[in-house]
Amino acid sequence: MSSPFTEEHQQFRQTVRSFCVRELAPHVEEWERDELFPNWVFKRAGELGILGAHYPEDVGGAGGDYWFSVAKSEELPRCLMAGVTMGLLVQADMATPVIHDLGTKEQKEEFLTPAIRGEKIAALGVSEPNAGSDVAGIETTARKDGGDYVINGAKTFITNGTRADFVTLLAKTDPAQGAHGCSFFLVPTKTPGFHVAKKLKKIGNHSSDTAELHFEDLRIPARYRLGEENMGFMYLMQNFQSERIIACTSATAGGDYMLQEAIAYGRDRKAFGKPIIKREYWQHKFVDLTAKLEAARALAYKGAEAYNQDKYVARAPVQLETVKLISLAKIFVGDVMTELADQCLQFHGGWGYIEEYHVARAWRDQRLFRIGGGTTETMRYYVAKLMGL
Repeated sequence: MSSPFTEEHQQFRQTVRSFCVRELAPHVEEWERDELFPNWVFKRAGELGILGAHYPEDVGGAGGDYWFSVAKSEELPRCLMAGVTMGLLVQADMATPVIHDLGTKEQKEEFLTPAIRGEKIAALGVSEPNAGSDVAGIETTARKDGGDYVINGAKTFITNGTRADFVTLLAKTDPAQGAHGCSFFLVPTKTPGFHVAKKLKKIGNHSSDTAELHFEDLRIPARYRLGEENMGFMYLMQNFQSERIIACTSATAGGDYMLQEAIAYGRDRKAFGKPIIKREYWQHKFVDLTAKLEAARALAYKGAEAYNQDKYVARAPVQLETVKLISLAKIFVGDVMTELADQCLQFHGGWGYIEEYHVARAWRDQRLFRIGGGTTETMRYYVAKLMGL
């Protein structure tokens, strides 16, 4: 396919790159050590128009297409902290698209527009202690009580969870209907009954906060329900597509960055009398990895183009063929990234095991890709169903 990026996309890309290289990357050691990046990062990203380039102007965005979000996702890894990339992508591409798709004018004004500006921090509340990729198994309930809903339950693995101003929450409104009894809600975190149970300590993505949340008789007005009651599972399946494909484009860009770093290291590092990049074994490894990375990027772009056509051109729901493409991309990109990160670390030898080298962080950070947003095994199950197998 020809390049989907226009001159405007490339100018936006430079804005994101400059933000990452000049304002974020210098803080790598500090934020990784603290296991948290500061809230000003959201505000600054909002000021630069990074969070809302792909949202309409009437909600505070720039009115661009989905390729603006792709460009953003490809530049964010230059901050060298997967946790920061994750926090910003959750804000712009995971917790807020469903508000744009389903929200009333009032809901968008209260939640979406401030999130695009970086004035309110957003989190997506789906996974639970007993239900991860099996979303239909969630147990958090939202019981109708007069003009309110009363929410009880727990969520876990929630990015931005310790400092979010609101959570886009999926809960059971009719438990007897299983997956077809879920609804989406906007839950301000200052509401009585909302508790951050604990901050989870992760093996990677150290600079981002990940929380377990508890809801105890939390009462919100019915106007905070998103869309129709009991349609949440269908809405979520649509929302997942943006989350998955933007993770793919970001991962392939991060993989490319990792590969180039390794090659540069190999030109300088000598072993047995010559640079290690001159060893035929490693030359062939990098050729194979480059081919796989290009294939992964092409499949991710194909999924992104299909998503852009469905949502931005046709203004329609994501089509099943697009869902299949995006699921295939997530499977393939995950497998390629696992191999690429492992080989790049191996290439660095002992230094690859030292935290001060970016490859060490990238190796542990990328492992989340095959788990988050639907495990690789779940993706294969979905695709098998779509193939009629």
